[in-house]
Amino acid sequence: MDQPTPTLSPLVDTHAHLDFTDFDFDRDAVNERAAEAGLESIITIGIEPADWQKTLDIANSYDNARPALGIHPNSADQTNEQTLSDLTVLCRRQANGKRIVAIGETGLDFYREYVPHDVQKQSFRAQLDLARELNLPVIIHNRDAHADVLAILKNDGGGTRGVMHSFSGDLAFALECIERGYMISLAGPVTFRNAADKHQIAQNVPLEHLLIETDCPFLTPEPFRGRRNEPSYVQYVARAIARIREISYEEVAQTTTANARRLFGF
Repeated sequence: MDQPTPTLSPLVDTHAHLDFTDFDFDRDAVNERAAEAGLESIITIGIEPADWQKTLDIANSYDNARPALGIHPNSADQTNEQTLSDLTVLCRRQANGKRIVAIGETGLDFYREYVPHDVQKQSFRAQLDLARELNLPVIIHNRDAHADVLAILKNDGGGTRGVMHSFSGDLAFALECIERGYMISLAGPVTFRNAADKHQIAQNVPLEHLLIETDCPFLTPEPFRGRRNEPSYVQYVARAIARIREISYEEVAQTTTANARRLFGF
């Protein structure tokens, strides 16, 4: 595999799935490449109760990995009193491991239609409540559900903060999310030549509200499109944003890293 380009400033991949089986055969090497590429932190997300312990074990195995736990909208039918209680216990437990830095990913997915919309909304609201109770940021997944996500943030998201992961809306929606305490995260598609919608977000969202991510193993950026994604490739997201904004790569790296530190508290 091609080696990552050395970077001058630390980076944060704010959304990765290192627990996925895609990484079972070379997870150590993936983490080594991330460190060589300057990644200060990788937020690795456990998206179902069955995944949570593996996510925690992985985060505890690597100095630069930090865990986030939640229930994905496509698994929202697993949200119940017991799983929410288990999630609360894990988030409050800081001994014998790293603290959990966020709730999520939660949100709404009206594209896959794996779970009824009303069940997704109930799960989303419950995790917003938990994040507010625990004073943790929320990682929001939103696919083909812009109006409903915004309505829930308006009505039920008061006192929460977080990130709109792998942002897919327009600029007006982005600014509405920012107004409600949410940062905007861009992933590999911003590197695609024909992704005008992502380029508009990269150009116009204030840099102090932007984060970068891979969503690996998905959404691989150019020049590796078609391969498995991994955290070291987050640098190409930063480089694309710098090119689109006509600013230095260093400015993007430094500011998005500072934004991640501020949001996730590390």
